[in-house]
Amino acid sequence: MADNPANNGAQDGGAPALNALAQYCKDFSFENPNAPRSLQQQSQGPQINLQVNVNAKQLDAADFEVDLTLEGNAKIGDKEVLFAFELTYSGVFRVQNIPQDQLHPVIMIECPRLLFPFARQMVADAVRNGGFPPLYIDPIDFVALYRQRAAEMQAQQGGQTTLS
Repeated sequence: MADNPANNGAQDGGAPALNALAQYCKDFSFENPNAPRSLQQQSQGPQINLQVNVNAKQLDAADFEVDLTLEGNAKIGDKEVLFAFELTYSGVFRVQNIPQDQLHPVIMIECPRLLFPFARQMVADAVRNGGFPPLYIDPIDFVALYRQRAAEMQAQQGGQTTLS
């Protein structure tokens, strides 16, 4: 059973390992739609909105591609957009000797945790290069995000069961 790819070698006695094989910017967009007007002194601070998403796909028995997507904008009031960005920063990770029941959390928590500092820096640099002070995104609690998504999935499955 040790050669079963679904076990990721968890029963061969080796030490658990998570290795980043590659990391890269898959998609990036920055918009400053109201420049140069948006670069003028504002009477109030902007409202910053941020959405975070993590997706993963298995490439082979031990390798996974993980996408960390950060989408955000800064607005004055409800309408005027100062800037907007969308970044998908990805990595290919090799996971070895991780028990199957722990594999999903490792992929969806630890991998984006490793990618985040690089994605954060790309956003900060783009915002600064767009004429604004750099936007340093606060650290993200990927454990809480994972639990929230798991609860949402469970609620959706529960809702679907009652509709049947």
